[in-house]
Amino acid sequence: MRRHDPAELLDAARNGDRGALARLLSLVEQGGPPAREVGRLSHPLGGQAYTVGLTGAPGAGKSTLTSQLISLLRADHVSVAVLAIDPSSPFSGGAILGDRVRMQDHATDPGVFIRSMATRGHLGGLALAAPQAIRVLDAVGKPWVLVETVGVGQVEVEIAGEADTTLVVVNPGWGDAVQANKAGLLEIGDVFVINKADRNGVAETRRDLEQMLDLSELGDWRPPIIATVASRNEGMTELWDAVLSHRAHLEASSELEKRRERRLARELDEIVVRSLQERARGLLTGTTYEELYADVLARRTDPWSAADQLLDALP
Repeated sequence: MRRHDPAELLDAARNGDRGALARLLSLVEQGGPPAREVGRLSHPLGGQAYTVGLTGAPGAGKSTLTSQLISLLRADHVSVAVLAIDPSSPFSGGAILGDRVRMQDHATDPGVFIRSMATRGHLGGLALAAPQAIRVLDAVGKPWVLVETVGVGQVEVEIAGEADTTLVVVNPGWGDAVQANKAGLLEIGDVFVINKADRNGVAETRRDLEQMLDLSELGDWRPPIIATVASRNEGMTELWDAVLSHRAHLEASSELEKRRERRLARELDEIVVRSLQERARGLLTGTTYEELYADVLARRTDPWSAADQLLDALP
């Protein structure tokens, strides 16, 4: 097997080669023609995995929740993959929060695959790489993919919101639910989790969330609010039941298919935009660009007209 041949790597990964799967995901992260080839090969093989996103403020206990959800799935001998979206190291560009350490109970389980993806400061890049990575995990036969985000920045919220079911995790205490609302989390949440519910303030946080949901435009599904203490495995069965209930609701109403269609449409739009950006960057050098730039500086032309002239030259 050639280490960089997408077709051979995909065949090996579908036969259980974890190293091949890791290399496929590395190709996806690196982007370029190899990533496109991975996408071309894996797309026809997908469509079966169910994705669950977990997002919320740092320190809310998302990794512990993720670890407990893995345990529930593995108790039923179900294979699961975890995609952990981490901030980037300013030096290496890699993920720095060590999710493999946090989920070390599952590190030696062949039925669990955990992968970090660093934001690397490239919002658009990760917005494309994350769904591509999920597609690869789907193509190799992972029936469940958990997508955990570290923070609640724009990129993390967007990626978590691209899951089939999105869990929004908050902690008890004044203002946490309000901050969740400000971060746009109420708009994407399918299930709300009050983790660390052994602390004071659970009732107040639940009340705040309920009031905010009352003011929101909800469809046929009203997000339930589940209290958990993930570190003690309390409330996890109720949480998983809520996830399964939401999945059943989506499937019964055909909303699951519609959600996935909307995701693919957004991904296609993003790919077109990124492709045009890559071509456009090639126009930002040379005599023509320098002349137009000089005209803009001298106010002989405006930036929009200059941009139109450059874009007209796109191949």
